[in-house]
Amino acid sequence: MALKASQLSRDILVAFKGVLSDRWPDIRDYGDVEAKKLAQTLVMIEALIVSGKINEEQARLHLDIQRNATRMVLLTLEGLGILAVEEAINAALAVVRDTINTSLGFDLI
Repeated sequence: MALKASQLSRDILVAFKGVLSDRWPDIRDYGDVEAKKLAQTLVMIEALIVSGKINEEQARLHLDIQRNATRMVLLTLEGLGILAVEEAINAALAVVRDTINTSLGFDLI
């Protein structure tokens, strides 16, 4: 099953918005961009796994890199604390967990 970045991005964005709802009007643009980047990274990981260019450990490293980048961007926004950012990222990955893990054939998330 080929992952679709647009659907993953929408799902991730809904999760971000749910957790960060108090500040959503101020951070919407950042949330949208970060949701797209995270989704694109997951699609890229799938393509690299399918083509045999990376293994499971390398896939996890790719996800960690994007997760850290998303964390850093969201932490630069005034008023967002580390706990809120971590909760938002965890919620975003939770909503796509089954889709990603099923598609890859191993537990990435």
